[in-house]
Amino acid sequence: MDCARLWLGLLMPAVAALDFSYHHQPEMEAFLKNVAQNYSSITHLHSIGKSVQGRNLWVLVVGRSPKEHRIGIPEFKYVANMHGDEAVGRELLLHLIEYLVTRDGRDPEITNLINSTRIHIMPSMNPDGFEAVVKPDCFYNDGRDNSNLYDLNRNFPDAFELNEVPRQPETVAVMKWLTTETFVLSANLHGGALVASYPFDNGVPATGTLYSRSLTPDDDVFQYLANTYASRNPDMKRNSCRIKTGFSNGIINGYSWYPLKGGMQDYNYIWAQCFEITLELSCCKYPRKEKLPGFWKDNKDSLIEYIKQVHIGVKGQVFDQNQTPLSNVTVEVQDRKHICPYRTNKFGEYYLLLLPGSYVIEVTVPGHDPHLTKVTIPPKSQNFSALKKDILLPFRGQLNHISESNPLCPRIPLYSELQGHSAATKPSLFLFLVTLFHILFK
Repeated sequence: MDCARLWLGLLMPAVAALDFSYHHQPEMEAFLKNVAQNYSSITHLHSIGKSVQGRNLWVLVVGRSPKEHRIGIPEFKYVANMHGDEAVGRELLLHLIEYLVTRDGRDPEITNLINSTRIHIMPSMNPDGFEAVVKPDCFYNDGRDNSNLYDLNRNFPDAFELNEVPRQPETVAVMKWLTTETFVLSANLHGGALVASYPFDNGVPATGTLYSRSLTPDDDVFQYLANTYASRNPDMKRNSCRIKTGFSNGIINGYSWYPLKGGMQDYNYIWAQCFEITLELSCCKYPRKEKLPGFWKDNKDSLIEYIKQVHIGVKGQVFDQNQTPLSNVTVEVQDRKHICPYRTNKFGEYYLLLLPGSYVIEVTVPGHDPHLTKVTIPPKSQNFSALKKDILLPFRGQLNHISESNPLCPRIPLYSELQGHSAATKPSLFLFLVTLFHILFK
């Protein structure tokens, strides 16, 4: 830790303390702009698009290089308020922003996190829905959907069945945003239950639906990520909502809870190479504002610890013999390949979230045999960094101009023709779906 930076942190300006209340669009915008102005060296505020009614979809980036990607620095994101009537996550992310910027240079853990990560925070994906809530209710409000009356968490392309609903401006903006950054890890924040739900939300027999679940090739990592969050939230771990569920220690597979077509977490994992889970943070969708300090207390440690998980596994760049970084090269782990293969970004970077253990990385360039590299992930992450493993391919020539003869995956039901069962889908005991309420109103 740089002592000079810690000392400088003591002299940095402070944002006026954020109160525990619900902040409507003008108040939220004023807060975000104030943070961006007072902490310009570590924040960048921008809009990724507009809602149906023209409200900005704000994202605040927190990091040592907030305006641009740095090689070796993973991208993390939190998104809240997809359903306008689920308000707790929106306020928690505003308080998280305040917590991060005011502790940079003062708290070694937060300073290291900001040094090593670009953290993208979108407090509200559905600002129109939030503003439409007239009389807050615990169970259902008119502001759940966007202004065109579409549920944004059922509005994304689906890998298992056609989802032909019209794409909404908010959804289109997020889909475009996902193409501009190399997001590695994410969570979207909801309300109405207490659980960390992990992919898949939809499925086919090949992913395990005959056993009332739908598992990804990275199921071990997803269970670890969900447990990382839930284990630090006492109410989530013991399911304090007092409803009968199939939750185990505060986590559940999304499909095992209930199937959902067009969800954002499946879209992130399949088409954006970003591991995302869904965090249900409150039994009541829109609780009284007096409850907000308690929610912050229960979730603060989980929110911070979850960000740190972007540094598990292995990362690096892929080069040819001329030391030229290679983009659009497939980089996958044997025995856990994705239906839409993960590829290097424009800098030749790859990021693979993995638990400790030994793995074989398979790098594939069109027209060449796969290149295999063995890696061993140590038990603990290396000081806010995944294991770094650059890969030098034994090829020369114009590989830096690899054509997309194998184009990026189309946004169609990629799993529709898949048959059989992967090793991850062998039978085990899972409880069936819970109440009709959750089926309709997740």
